[in-house]
Amino acid sequence: MNSLNIVIIGAGASGLTAASNIRKYDDESQIIVFTTQKHVAYSPCAIPYVIGGHIDSFNDIIMHKPEEYLRKNIRILTESKVCEINNDITELTYEDKKGNKQNLKYDKLVIATGGKPLIPPIPGKDLEGVFKVRTVEDGEEILAYSQNCKNVILVGGGAIGLELGSELAHKGIKVTIAEMMPQLFPRSFDKEMSDKFQDHLQGKNIEILTSSAVESINGETKVESVTIDGVEKPADMVILSTGVRPQTDLAESIGCELGQFAIKVNPHMETSVPNVYAAGDCVEVTNAITGDITLSPLGTTAVRQGIILAKNLAGHEIEFQPVLNSTVSQIGEMEMGAVGITQQEAEKLGIPIVVSSIESLSRARYYPGSKPLYLKLIAKTDGTIIGCQMFGQEAVAERVDTMTAIMSQKLTCDDVVSMEFSYAPPVSTVVDPIAQAAAECLEKIDALDDECCCECEEESSQESAESDECPVEENNNEEIEKSSDEECCECSDESEESGKEECCECPEAEDSETTSEEESSDEPAEKTTSFTEYLRNQGLIN
Repeated sequence: MNSLNIVIIGAGASGLTAASNIRKYDDESQIIVFTTQKHVAYSPCAIPYVIGGHIDSFNDIIMHKPEEYLRKNIRILTESKVCEINNDITELTYEDKKGNKQNLKYDKLVIATGGKPLIPPIPGKDLEGVFKVRTVEDGEEILAYSQNCKNVILVGGGAIGLELGSELAHKGIKVTIAEMMPQLFPRSFDKEMSDKFQDHLQGKNIEILTSSAVESINGETKVESVTIDGVEKPADMVILSTGVRPQTDLAESIGCELGQFAIKVNPHMETSVPNVYAAGDCVEVTNAITGDITLSPLGTTAVRQGIILAKNLAGHEIEFQPVLNSTVSQIGEMEMGAVGITQQEAEKLGIPIVVSSIESLSRARYYPGSKPLYLKLIAKTDGTIIGCQMFGQEAVAERVDTMTAIMSQKLTCDDVVSMEFSYAPPVSTVVDPIAQAAAECLEKIDALDDECCCECEEESSQESAESDECPVEENNNEEIEKSSDEECCECSDESEESGKEECCECPEAEDSETTSEEESSDEPAEKTTSFTEYLRNQGLIN
C-alpha cells in the first residue's frame, strides 16, 4: 500500500478505532486525528457510575492518552477544531488550542464527528446549575455541583439520564425525571415492560413524570425551580438528557450526501464524495428487521464501523451489516436490555406477529439468590423472531447477546426451542427463559393456524350447504364428491378405529359425516399438553 496522508476528524469510538486498525494494516501512512476535546479514548457510558462512586475516578475511564497513540505513530491534536475543508484541493484548515490556524493536506479523509447534545429551547437553559451529559468534563462538573444539591430535575428518560438519576438518588438527593413521551425508553421497550421498570424506580428518592413537558427553568442567575406542566418544583440543579443529534456540518460543507437523518454511506463506509469516509453517530444505518433507514448511536456500532472502515481503506473488501440496535443498561439494582423492534413498531408497520411475555428466574428456583426475570418475545407468524425485551436484577446482558445472535441468523421459534443452552443451578435454569418464551410463541402460532382452519371449515360448510340447495344431475354430484375428496386437507383428525382422515377444510357430504360419527370411538380424546405446561408439570419452570 502506498504511503498516504490520512486525516480523521473526531477522536471518539469510531475515529480512534479506525486510526488503530488502519495502523494494523499500514505501517507507512501518516495518521492525524483531530478532536475538540481535552480527553480521548474514554467511555461516556461510564460517567454515571463515576458520579455514583462505583468507579473511583474519571481518570479510570480514560483508557489511553494521546502520547500512547503517538508511540504507534498516530498523532492526536486535542482541543483543536477543523474549521473548513476544501475537498477540491484536498486541504483543510484547523485551529489549535492556542488559536493558531493552519492548513493541512490529506489523501483520505475520515469524518467521525459523532453527535452533539440536543438542547431543547427551554427558557432558563443557560442558567448556572444546568448541565448536559456528554464528556468527562461534563461529568466532573456535575459531580462537583451536586455535592450541595438537594433537588435535581432530569429532563429526558433515556438510558444515561436514568442511570445518572439513580446514582444521584442513591446519594440522598431527591430526583425528578420529566419525560415528554408516555413511557421511558420508548425506542427500545413496549409500555408494559417500561412500566414494570418505572414501578421499580418510583419511590426510591425518584419521582418519574411521563407525558410531561418542562416549560421553564427558573432563577435569576442560577437554578431555583423548574416548571413542569404548570407546576413549579424546587430545584438546585437541572441535567438535560434529551439525546443527541448527528453532527454533519463539515460533511455537508463538502457536498457529502445526507440521508433521512445523517450522513449517507455505503456498506464500505464511503460517502458520496471520493476519498471521504464517515463512521459513528454522524452516519445513518439500515434496520435489519424492517430495512428502514435509522440511527444507531451506540458505542458497539461505532467500533464495528471503525474496524470496517479501516479494512476497506486498507484495501480489504468487507461490508457493514444492517443493525439490530441491541442495548443493555444497569440502573440501580436492575438490568434491562432489548434487541430488534418493539411490538408497537411491528403493529405500526403492519407486520403480523405473536407475542409472549413470561416471568422466569435467573437461576434454578431452589438455588439461593435466584431473581425474577421478565422477558418479552416478538415473532412474526412464520416463527421468525424480530424483537426481545428483558428486565431483571441479573443475567440480562448475556441473554440480550444470545438473542442478538439468534436474530442475526434469522432463526425461528422452532429453532430456539430445540437449541442447546448451558445449565448450572447457580447461573441458569434447566430450560432457558428464551426457550420458554419461544415455546409460548409457537403455541400462539399453532392457535392462529387452528383458528384459520376453523374459519375455512365454516366457509366451506356454507358453500356446501348452498350447493345442496341447487338441483343438479346425479353424475354431477358424483363428480363434486370426487373432487372434494381429492382436495388437500391441512387440518385432519385421525379416527382411532378406521384410520380414516377427515378433511377440516373440505367437509364431506351428509352421509359421509353420519358414517364417520357412527364409526368414531366413544372414548374421550386424550388431552394435549403444551410444551410450557409439560415443563411446569415437571417442575422445570414456574
